[in-house]
Amino acid sequence: MTSFTARLALVGDRSPSVRSHARVPSLLDALAEREQLVLDAYWIPTEDAGAPDALSGFDAVWLLPGSPYRSEHGAVAAVRAAREGRIPFLGTCAGFQHAVLEYARTVCGLAGAGHAENDPAAPDPVIVPLACSLVGHEGAVTVSPGSLAATVLGAERTVERYHCSYGLDPAHLGVLAAHGLRFTGADDTGDVRIAELPGHPFFLATLFQPELAGDGTRAHPIVRALAAAAVRHAAAPAVRHAAAPVGA
Repeated sequence: MTSFTARLALVGDRSPSVRSHARVPSLLDALAEREQLVLDAYWIPTEDAGAPDALSGFDAVWLLPGSPYRSEHGAVAAVRAAREGRIPFLGTCAGFQHAVLEYARTVCGLAGAGHAENDPAAPDPVIVPLACSLVGHEGAVTVSPGSLAATVLGAERTVERYHCSYGLDPAHLGVLAAHGLRFTGADDTGDVRIAELPGHPFFLATLFQPELAGDGTRAHPIVRALAAAAVRHAAAPAVRHAAAPVGA
């Protein structure tokens, strides 16, 4: 059976002080050794991610934590490129926040949508300070039956780790949902923790950080699902070529 190596864009401002960044190499090794999911990963700083074709040729995009990003524009552009280009996408922590921000601006038409950490004076903050910071916290998440998240997790309840102080303003839930973004995970108080986009090959965003699960020797199911989606994306051109009739 032919195996494919997928190209993964790790979008974020890489820093040894960000724990999730330090976890990535061991997770990639675990995916290759345990799951035979081989990813050729490249770090792309946010100030480079907004350049034309910055993500061209990649099979998946992972927008990692580490906010405030050096370039909000680059982070939002990475989300848009993955969403519109139908490239498998995962956003964790700040990646979740900026995925929601991109959708609010581009799809919902909320031109003034802002992130309170990046711009405290934003006229229409979609991402706001949490009532209680989740930095260093762990909590339960209930997942919607039949959702991508439930399929990936294999359960409708999970306990996850956080390291964030910002989340979605509930006042914007209605307009985001009306334009197609689906919220499929919430904590025990009903606050949103997972978003996904039906109809996309793989588009998942979590306010929690699945990369921090365990000791780093085995990838979280969400990270494993991104890797599998990336490999499917890498294989797709070859599959289409093999299926094409002679002379096509």
